[in-house]
Amino acid sequence: MSATEPTVNDNALEKETTNAAATDATNGPRAHPQMSHEEEQVARAAARFGYGPLAHVNTAENRLPAFGGEFQPGLYRPVSERKFANPAPLGLSAFALTTFVLGCINMGTRNIKEPSLVIGPAFGYGGLVQLLAGMWEMAVGNTFGATALSSYGGFWIAVGIILTPGGFNIAQSLSEEEFLNSFGLFLMGWFIFTFVLLLCTLKSTVAFFSLFFSLDLAFLLLGISYLRHDGAAPNAPVMKAGGFFALLAAFLAWYNALAGIADTSNSFFIIPVAHFPWSEKGRERRTKTERETA
Repeated sequence: MSATEPTVNDNALEKETTNAAATDATNGPRAHPQMSHEEEQVARAAARFGYGPLAHVNTAENRLPAFGGEFQPGLYRPVSERKFANPAPLGLSAFALTTFVLGCINMGTRNIKEPSLVIGPAFGYGGLVQLLAGMWEMAVGNTFGATALSSYGGFWIAVGIILTPGGFNIAQSLSEEEFLNSFGLFLMGWFIFTFVLLLCTLKSTVAFFSLFFSLDLAFLLLGISYLRHDGAAPNAPVMKAGGFFALLAAFLAWYNALAGIADTSNSFFIIPVAHFPWSEKGRERRTKTERETA
């Protein structure tokens, strides 16, 4: 044996050193030895939400699950071992109540003509509380939930600022026609943004998709009603149609919130949310049914 060939003891020592490098003193075997302890902890946390280097993806089907996390109930189990509760039902409820109030006003309920009452909920509940819920969605790693809730929280704060009499004098600084056109363009911008989010719900549940679909129609119709004004007021029939879809979106938001809250610990029944046949759960159920009938 030459001096350059490793001995049996050398091979054993090298194997032991490799195993030690791949093992964490507190968490057992290391998934990626080249990662530091802190990097692996972050990667493990991200993998629980379906992304990151340690996330498991079925590359055979080449499909990724809709990334809504717990913001779309019925697709994902609650994340265990975390310090935050699920903030999605809170954000959905804040959105639902404020949208309900404005939807009723837009439909002319009880002959209410001015939207002044919505200013309070727009600042306090639909604005501040929903914005906080969006930030908490960010903390639990839910990008979709953080983007949606934070954005609509900002929307309601903006509406409150615009409608507050004597506040920033936005409405008073414009002529009636200029304000109607400007507010119509503002709503059309939110129609475009909601459509972008709608595309990200095509692989989620029917209830979750329906929420964003009805909300998108509400923004579209309300925007049209302000742009198709008569010079003094928005188009009343189109505004009522937009108010109807706003009410529908409000009740769908409450429905999704209840589906996210109700579980076996506090409810006698689980809220059905219905899965699209092409979604992750839909494909799992179809495969299970085919196996049972085979």
